[in-house]
Amino acid sequence: MALKVELKPHERIIIGACVVTNTDQRARLLIDGDRIPILREKDILTPETADTPAKLVYLAVQLMYLSPDPMNHHPTYFSLVRDILTAMPSAWPFIEGINNYILNGDLYHALKEAKKLIVHEEALIDRAKRLQAGDAA
Repeated sequence: MALKVELKPHERIIIGACVVTNTDQRARLLIDGDRIPILREKDILTPETADTPAKLVYLAVQLMYLSPDPMNHHPTYFSLVRDILTAMPSAWPFIEGINNYILNGDLYHALKEAKKLIVHEEALIDRAKRLQAGDAA
């Protein structure tokens, strides 16, 4: 069954090892293939945009997902996981989910779980900022 993707003007998408950039009009693609990594622009992080520990974990999983040999990125991923769990123990349920998906070779769902980790981290940062603002008042 083909994946249907609609691209906005000038939107980019990664399909396998290729970056496809849409022209100035909407486009609809039907992508047929087995286990081809596909990432829409909104789901792509770069080293420049991965500016928090959770986003760095997401970037490491993204690199695994797009790589022909995901194990090349395992050392970086596990180093980041150690660091994030030291600083944010409440991240464990998300890390456990990501790890399980990685072990099962389901890197797409590992990415989705890593997005949940980013949301969790953002909530903690927002809570800390509110507490700090309350202390300053």
